[in-house]
Formats: sequence, C-alpha cells, structure tokens
Amino acid sequence: MYKVIKGFHDLQDSVSTKSGTIYHEYKVGDVFPREGKKVDENRLKELAGKDNKRGVPLIKEVKEEPPAKK
Repeated sequence: MYKVIKGFHDLQDSVSTKSGTIYHEYKVGDVFPREGKKVDENRLKELAGKDNKRGVPLIKEVKEEPPAKK
C-alpha cells in the first residue's frame, strides 16, 4: 500500500468535461492509487522516486499492519 506524502494532481487519472480536463487530486495521507484505479509498477516507482514532473517523491510505501487482537 502507498500513502501520499506530497499532494499532487495525477496526470494519468483524469476525466474530460466541457470545461476541460479534470485530474484526480491526491492529498497528503491519501492512499494511492484510489479505489478502483490500477497502476503498474513503473508508475509506482516514478511517483515514489524523483523521476516525475515535480522531481520529488510524492508517495511512500507503507506496510499494512495486521489488526490488533483484543
């Protein structure tokens, strides 16, 4: 699972409207990718590294912790 560490608009996740193109916005703390969206390993590496248009990591891999037992 990946978490957003710097907010961004995903240039590969958009919808076209009469007014123009609207890109999906990710805010700090959001899970990437959003539910229902699939991305390949190269896209994950691009956004987790510096090889993107912003030149800084935008997402970070986080390990899912199993639910705590009560």
